[in-house]
Amino acid sequence: MSARIKPSCVDGRLQQVFGAPVAELYETAVDPGTSAALTRALELRSFLALAEEQVARVRDRVHATMAADHDMDDLSADTLRMDAYWLEAALDARNGYRGALDELLRTMPPPGGPSRRVHTTQLTATTTLGQAVTTPAPQRAGTARPRRP
Repeated sequence: MSARIKPSCVDGRLQQVFGAPVAELYETAVDPGTSAALTRALELRSFLALAEEQVARVRDRVHATMAADHDMDDLSADTLRMDAYWLEAALDARNGYRGALDELLRTMPPPGGPSRRVHTTQLTATTTLGQAVTTPAPQRAGTARPRRP
């Protein structure tokens, strides 16, 4: 099954942000004028869908192994430990892809609208001058010399 048709936990948000169902977004993404944000969002969404499928597979395997009707003689601590490692890796991948996609959607300019303005602040440095520097300057300091004809 293609990642394009696998469901993902962010499909609703992508539809809300880009204004079309995910299937249509994938069709639009092949056009030459597609925004980089949409292309990246769909790429991350595909990775996320695969990671979510991995999480579900490991979860289902552990549930089947631990089911009440399962033979207890088939239980193996080593197998369950390995499944725990697999689950941790799959969850880390899922969380990473979801975080990257959230960050992309948060920072991208709104579709079809002007880009967000970036506000910067001018930092100023202040310092206290020592005693030697605080003595008054001579009266003529900083004044222009009179011109001579």
